[in-house]
Amino acid sequence: MYEMEKENLKKFSEYIARTLRPSFIKGFMTVYLTEETTERILSEEGSSVTSAAHMLLEKMWTLEKLGWFQAFLDELRAAGYTGLYAAITKWDFGDLERMRNYQHLLERIRPSIIYRIKPNELLPHMNDCLTLRECEEINSVGMQRGQTAASEKLVDCLRRSDKQWFKTLTTALYNCDFHQALELLEHNGDMKQGEGSDMNGDAMKMESMTTVCIEYKEEGESYDGLLKSANELSLEEKPHGSSDAGTTEGATEEKKKLRAYQTELATAAFKGENTIICAPTGCGKTIVALAICEHHLKKFPGQAKIVFMATKVDVYAQQYKLFQKHFSQDPEVRITGVCGDMDSLSMKVVIENYDIVVLTPQILVNALQKDEVPSLEVFTLLVFDECHNTTGKHPYNIIMTTYLDQKLSGKSTRLPQIVGLTASVGIGSFKSQAEAENNISLLCASLDVRNISTVTEHLGELRSYVHTPEKDFFWAEQRSSDPFTRIITNIMSIIEGLAKTVYDIDSLSNIQNREYGSQKYEQWIVDVQKHCKVLRLNDPEEESRVCRALFNFTEHLRKYNDALIINEDARTKDALEYLDTFFQQVRSAGYEETERKLTGYFDAQREQLLTLANGGQQQNPKLEVLQYILDEEYHNNDQTRTVLFVRTRALADALKKWIEETDSLKFLKPGVLIGRGKRPHLIGSGMSLTLKKDVLESFKTSDQSKILIATSVADEGIDIPQCNLVLMYEYVGNVVKMVQVRGRGRAQGSRCFLISSRKERIDKEKLNMEREKLVEKAIKCLQASPENLHAKVDLFQREEKARRDLEKLSPGKPRTKGSYELLCCKCKKFACLNDDLRVLEKSHHIILDRSIFKRCVTKPHPNPKSFCGIQKTEKMACAGCQHDWGIIASYMNIQDLPVVKIESFVVQDRATRKQLYFRKWRDVTFTIKPFDMTEMTADRWGPREQ
Repeated sequence: MYEMEKENLKKFSEYIARTLRPSFIKGFMTVYLTEETTERILSEEGSSVTSAAHMLLEKMWTLEKLGWFQAFLDELRAAGYTGLYAAITKWDFGDLERMRNYQHLLERIRPSIIYRIKPNELLPHMNDCLTLRECEEINSVGMQRGQTAASEKLVDCLRRSDKQWFKTLTTALYNCDFHQALELLEHNGDMKQGEGSDMNGDAMKMESMTTVCIEYKEEGESYDGLLKSANELSLEEKPHGSSDAGTTEGATEEKKKLRAYQTELATAAFKGENTIICAPTGCGKTIVALAICEHHLKKFPGQAKIVFMATKVDVYAQQYKLFQKHFSQDPEVRITGVCGDMDSLSMKVVIENYDIVVLTPQILVNALQKDEVPSLEVFTLLVFDECHNTTGKHPYNIIMTTYLDQKLSGKSTRLPQIVGLTASVGIGSFKSQAEAENNISLLCASLDVRNISTVTEHLGELRSYVHTPEKDFFWAEQRSSDPFTRIITNIMSIIEGLAKTVYDIDSLSNIQNREYGSQKYEQWIVDVQKHCKVLRLNDPEEESRVCRALFNFTEHLRKYNDALIINEDARTKDALEYLDTFFQQVRSAGYEETERKLTGYFDAQREQLLTLANGGQQQNPKLEVLQYILDEEYHNNDQTRTVLFVRTRALADALKKWIEETDSLKFLKPGVLIGRGKRPHLIGSGMSLTLKKDVLESFKTSDQSKILIATSVADEGIDIPQCNLVLMYEYVGNVVKMVQVRGRGRAQGSRCFLISSRKERIDKEKLNMEREKLVEKAIKCLQASPENLHAKVDLFQREEKARRDLEKLSPGKPRTKGSYELLCCKCKKFACLNDDLRVLEKSHHIILDRSIFKRCVTKPHPNPKSFCGIQKTEKMACAGCQHDWGIIASYMNIQDLPVVKIESFVVQDRATRKQLYFRKWRDVTFTIKPFDMTEMTADRWGPREQ
């Protein structure tokens, strides 16, 4: 597998090894190499970067895991290796070869030049040829060891740079008046520049002969995916930089032309107006956004600062790739991307050095809160993908609240233009057109928009490209007899009874009429656990025993409830496998008396449950309906492509196994697309971003996988190629979700079916269809009466501003200087005092008390990434109950720093013993001192205590 790529990596290994720093792509190594190999490579890098890079390449030549090559490319690009990424993508290292003479020159004059430059003055001029991480490292060396050491670091970075740095360096030296260094470089570089010119002759011909023989390269995501439906694009509609497979290299490439309906959608934004672009999924709203950004850059040359925001990391990666490809032929446009895994980057530096920044919105919220971004005035255009999310506490709404406070207070005169993208503005609950108009107006008010752009003049063209699937409903009977459910509900009843002998759990929640195997029962468990965390008894030991027991009881009830939900929608076999996995983990964790007793109830019924799972009870009629639909669709059209939406990750896993084990369906070779998740345990726990990309790529390009089973991660934003069948398996949401899910069926003649055994779900979806019509009428009414929309927007903005001002005037919870202790929220064992907490980098909370290691257990971190200068090394958990407390990390030269999350603890006032539970650090009621390096004395921060 990947034999051609491996051969090419061997062939060009010298170029790669003298450029790549393995530590810059550590994320790739931790996924595809063993921990021991990764540590050995990183250790070698301390002695020789080139040798470490060779070690990495040698290991890569042996990789067989699916997706490793694309993951390597993605990691290179994310790390800022744009030149190396381009070279490997095209298997053309001519640009890197042309820089070799300059690298030799720099090495020769290195002893002289390092004393004639000041890196802190040069760096602002060197952003085109150094990555942000390199700039930060050079600055850090300068602060710790002086300018000479920083100069050496700068020269090292340039010698390994994969960018055309020579001209940038000479210009920077001139601009900073480092004339001696410039003369040194130019005097010694005259001959070399001449040699470089000679390369354009025979050497260039030789280079061309070397690279043209490489025929294979991995293709990225299709740029046209957002535009194509049943109709293929004509040549003049091809994106800038793309070409048909049959065209020769160097053929004329035309600039992307918007379709007439796309131009109509963009018109208001072209005029500089704030607008919401509301158009169907698959019509190319992202292409419209690209055109708006391009127009904006030309309108404000040298001044434009654009931010494009995507709500999910998966969508961010997809959209960032589209932006890079669209502007790839315009070197004057500087583009970068920042998501949650890259929050160590300084947003101040990013904004100063790039014209377009693609990011996830929380990054911008954090930057505003940390004053890295002083004001939204630094931007000229903000684009909100899936802008219907601008409500409540969503990061979009937090950003726009900042915007509106600046605007309505009269303190700002040059706020950025706002453009929102969405498939539907049918937010909130409404029963009439008037209520729908109010909801839409409220969304417009939140985004400061007074114009809704929809397609009205070119509907015919839009419909020729975007096909709305037919909607139908399939009613499925439930099992007439279900002994599995009876056995499980009986065990749950016994566990509830046991819990009541420990404490009156009914008093811990107001949720009534909870039914086993329902979402409401899950809500009840969450509510009980929430109140249990702050349960206070007179005897601390008794309190610990009770809380730990109740936590165990409710966790077992949760898993049984999950199993009932799986059994209702899939096979009994899948539900039993889910429980088996859970109890295997319970046993392997060293369970104590309560868990042994709870496990005994399951073990006592295991044989009978196994008999039922192996055919001892009626097959699920719902699966029979699903099988009938799939058999019919693929019998009529064996090229059918299906997206099957389900409610939970566990169900996605169960249906995948069912399809693979069903003779008439196994040829579908299902792929699964689920969210990333935070709990790496049990069935369907989550997927990495790389694995998602592999699944999507396989579904898009391979003839093998004909069905994609997806949770809600796929209904919003992710580009899934045209499908002609969308199945909603007990999957019902609001109007927006309905429009998005249905929009996954993009091919002409596509259909969308809801399969359900519950009449209320079918009725809800039919109601959504009626509400969609109300939304369409409401939009037309607001468009026809712009003064009415303007008046409502102004009113809502004033009301919301008054409410926010009132909240600010209301006395908030004062931060006290009292004495508090953090207790494990599961077993109530002492963890640390509030006086031992410090805030690191404004957002990370560490414990300075070394005795914490006597109260916790640690194990190696499965994903040791870096963030904000902090390197994860281990996971930490309560020594008493194994409850997750956070991580152990290193920061600068400080090792073994416990970084804790407040949601794992309850806070107890040491004087009153009152307990409080906080989900966010910002909500705590006591002050926390900032981290100070001077506190890290040898007596305070000695070797770890165990």
